[in-house]
Amino acid sequence: MVLYGRRGCHLCDIAREQVARACASAGATWREVDVDDDAELVARYSDLVPVVTVDGRHHAHWRVDEAELLTALRN
Repeated sequence: MVLYGRRGCHLCDIAREQVARACASAGATWREVDVDDDAELVARYSDLVPVVTVDGRHHAHWRVDEAELLTALRN
């Protein structure tokens, strides 16, 4: 599971907490990527952060539904 975000993004801060809880509950690992460190990621995700992908597929952007994320992680 990957959380794409950026520094200073309040929605990213909220998503980070939700992702951490959901992953802990599901026993899943996750990593965070700062989109501003990669021009391609800026082009792809800049206006959508935070973006969450599960198994390489787009799961959510802007707001994360923690229950839906937990379901996706368990499947």
